[in-house]
Amino acid sequence: MDSKGRKIVVCDNGTGFVKVGYAGCNFPAHIFPSMVGRPIIRATNKIGDIEVKDLMVGDEASKLRSMLEVTYPMENGIVKNWDDMCHVWDYTFGPEKMNLDPHECKIMLTEPPMNPTKNRERMLEMMFEKYGFAGAFVAIQAVLTLYAQGLQSGVVVDSGDGVTHICPVYEGFTLPQIRRLDIAGRDITVYMIKLLLLRGYAFNHSADFETVRMMKEKLCYVGYNIEQEQRLSTETTVLVENYQLPDGRIIKVGGERFEAPEALFQPHLINVEGQGIAELLFDTIQRCDIDIRPELYKHIVLSGGSTMYPGLPSRLERELKQLHLERVLKGDVERLSKLKIRIEDPPRRKDMVFIGGAVLADQHWKNLCLVVYHKEEKLRSLTSEVEIVRVLRLLGKEFQHHQNNTQGWPPQPLSNILPLQPNYLVNYNMYTDELFSLIQLVLY
Repeated sequence: MDSKGRKIVVCDNGTGFVKVGYAGCNFPAHIFPSMVGRPIIRATNKIGDIEVKDLMVGDEASKLRSMLEVTYPMENGIVKNWDDMCHVWDYTFGPEKMNLDPHECKIMLTEPPMNPTKNRERMLEMMFEKYGFAGAFVAIQAVLTLYAQGLQSGVVVDSGDGVTHICPVYEGFTLPQIRRLDIAGRDITVYMIKLLLLRGYAFNHSADFETVRMMKEKLCYVGYNIEQEQRLSTETTVLVENYQLPDGRIIKVGGERFEAPEALFQPHLINVEGQGIAELLFDTIQRCDIDIRPELYKHIVLSGGSTMYPGLPSRLERELKQLHLERVLKGDVERLSKLKIRIEDPPRRKDMVFIGGAVLADQHWKNLCLVVYHKEEKLRSLTSEVEIVRVLRLLGKEFQHHQNNTQGWPPQPLSNILPLQPNYLVNYNMYTDELFSLIQLVLY
């Protein structure tokens, strides 16, 4: 809770799943699919114990997926359909899940690195205008992952359902060498459906999607040596596993177990141009300053559901060493022993973003939230010093007249230093010496 006793909600809006709960909790209170479904044919009002409605969200839509036209509001980490996203938030904050009064709560939202500013502003605008939260803050998912791991510096490999990001962080700040790969869990599931079709099993891309996703999570792994795995697949039956479908049928799954996740390392398998996850990780670290590279190599943190495959950490380490040997050491094997690589794969990495957000919001909320809202100028999201200075200039030059009288921070309530027009609403929760010094530096 904050100083006024208001609860702080942490909402991790993923492409595939929403994870929501309160600050200070060890686990999300609710995890549900980020999907909206509409009936294809309205033949009945009820199926079993579930009422068929014109609009179904989350768990409701997931249970009746075969009868619904399903859409996902987010694609590759970015909101594409705001109307459906509002339906998901209504479901999240309403009686079906959190059952909260937004006016009595503050909220921390998450977003992937390189998210468009307009997307963030629209998201915060919704939180204030539509729901009326008392305060809001948007955090970068990669930074929250490091906080959950107890680190301030490292490289986060965050692969969820819609997008994969390689994000270097140093002393709590994201570095500009962020790389993005538009391949993640959903693409691997679609590829798995294609591979199973080649084996003779026909799965529907919509109705059977959830079935194949669960099969993927149970059986798939990342091969350490892809050539050896392919030989085992073609020459033996060692890799063949039985899987029981919801209707009771038993199917056999073999080489598909490692071939589907291989798309992360070889994007051309699913007709995507560009580098694989290992090459992107290597390039990201090598583009950073040479002084911090050893620190980054020693703290590579995996996050997200698509990093849960067995064998992924060892395969990443193997390929990183191979790339470093070829491109940096020029084949000098003796010097390779000096390269220290540590890949951290915490067992709860599926929920790492939420856990980091819950810790950060609980301990440091008063240092996070500063949002200025203006009826005509819409929302000014102050998530960086540049944004803060821009808004201060927007509010007027009166601030400069008070600079000479300021001693420390905050010398007096911010409302006394910064005259506000009546149509401004400000949440003053970012009182730091560094911020005030920066404002003084820019405005002098």
